[in-house]
Amino acid sequence: MMNADEAKDVLDKLANREMDEFRITKEEFLAFREVLVKRDDFKHFRGNAQHNGVIIYTYLEEARS
Repeated sequence: MMNADEAKDVLDKLANREMDEFRITKEEFLAFREVLVKRDDFKHFRGNAQHNGVIIYTYLEEARS
């Protein structure tokens, strides 16, 4: 299970372009989202739902509306 420090590390890497995308499972989603929504750049992240509860997160240059 993902903890807050791991989620922050992944989100920082996405924002810094060290990663293009990151996949999480439905079991990790709540812990990951809890860290994500507290970020100032929250609206730059896009989650794309896949089959079986997998979500692929990417970082956008422009914030979504």
